[in-house]
Amino acid sequence: MLRLVYAIRHFLEKRGFYVSSRLADRLGMRAKNVRLFFIYLSFATLGIGFAIYITMAFLLKLKDLVYTKRSSVFDL
Repeated sequence: MLRLVYAIRHFLEKRGFYVSSRLADRLGMRAKNVRLFFIYLSFATLGIGFAIYITMAFLLKLKDLVYTKRSSVFDL
């Protein structure tokens, strides 16, 4: 059971969405404080904070796919 938890943790840390770190950079805060906010929000609202986090991850992934930087005009 403990191996499964470590495997999930490793997967999320390696392929995470960086939602909290990107939001912290935007707000000028530490990522640890933003993560704690999402954790407390999830406990206080019975999972709504987790839903908000997943929604933000999806929107940031879409933004990254749409707004890719191109080095020249001919990369279209």
